[in-house]
Amino acid sequence: MVLSKGFEIEMYTGTHQGEIVGLSDKITTALDGYMREPDSRNVEYITQPSSSYENQLCSLLRPRRELRKYLQRLGDYTLIPGSTLSLGGSDRFLRSDPTNPYHDYIEQTYGTKVVTASVHINIGISDPEVLMRACRVIRLEAPLFLALSASSPFLNNQATGYHSTRWGVFPQTPANVPLFTSHAHHIQWVEEQLMTGTMQNVRHLWVSVRPNGDRRPYDLNRLELRICDLVTDPIGLLAITALLEARLLQIIDNPQIDPLTQSSFSPTELIALTAKNEAAAAKFSLDAQLQHWQNGNTILARDWIEELYQQVWVIAKQQGFSCFLSPLQKILREGNEAQQWLQLHKVGFDTQCVIKQAMIATAERELELENKLCSYLSA
Repeated sequence: MVLSKGFEIEMYTGTHQGEIVGLSDKITTALDGYMREPDSRNVEYITQPSSSYENQLCSLLRPRRELRKYLQRLGDYTLIPGSTLSLGGSDRFLRSDPTNPYHDYIEQTYGTKVVTASVHINIGISDPEVLMRACRVIRLEAPLFLALSASSPFLNNQATGYHSTRWGVFPQTPANVPLFTSHAHHIQWVEEQLMTGTMQNVRHLWVSVRPNGDRRPYDLNRLELRICDLVTDPIGLLAITALLEARLLQIIDNPQIDPLTQSSFSPTELIALTAKNEAAAAKFSLDAQLQHWQNGNTILARDWIEELYQQVWVIAKQQGFSCFLSPLQKILREGNEAQQWLQLHKVGFDTQCVIKQAMIATAERELELENKLCSYLSA
């Protein structure tokens, strides 16, 4: 069994000097498949669900190649990697749709803390009770995926002390989201939040992992991992996704994997533990010291990831996608994007130079993958 998967990708637009510029109103008018975020400086596209990693690779690349061509027609514009306003601009909110009342609420309540770029990974799970159990496990392991994806060490031209400044400042909402013990528990809790106003609508559940579907909270069919920073390299993103999918296949196949029965902590203690783990991963990513949800033992994020990798490798091999999982070892070996940027910064490259170099590398990587792989796959 291989699961369907799809991505929601948010990216910044701006100049070749790294200045982020709001262009989403023009982009969404001119190009199909792009959606506005509340701030005009980033834009979102979605890939259609598919069980094929090869299909997803091309679905990730092609909209970006199309967008790059459109941006060139507009002027000196390109796509800018990273998940925060790295070189400045967090002092103001640039509304993409001034008439949208939900955007009013977001701007007034959260300000530019939400003006970030990220990737949301959606994996299909049709049974709602299995989905809830999967969400329980992955919520406690979400810091590992943040550690792999961190790409926001800068804000306003400064190194912030975080590897993921985005998750360090992002307003998780509502403030207290429990581990859902069942689908009925999830429905009851969401209805209560909507009634009390802690959630403005069913989308207003901003937490590391959530169950998703076409009629939330009643009809659910996928797990949505929301914690990841933007991973610009499609091969790296697919490797992180392969780890998630293989872990989910393991969870689906083994009903014993459940924090409600396998952990020495209570559900309330588990939420506190994972909040600390998320904060540590936002700050130190792969080098973060985390507490394991099963027994509370301290473990480095990279070591926990390596343990999971070894556990699920056989599953990925049996299901035919281990070749997409194996590039994860490169991230563990060479560091995530934030760590690579900070290394350049440490040896004297200023923030703008680091971002400009990343912009060039991202564009070259996209072209290389499209020429080598997508042309071959569509032939």
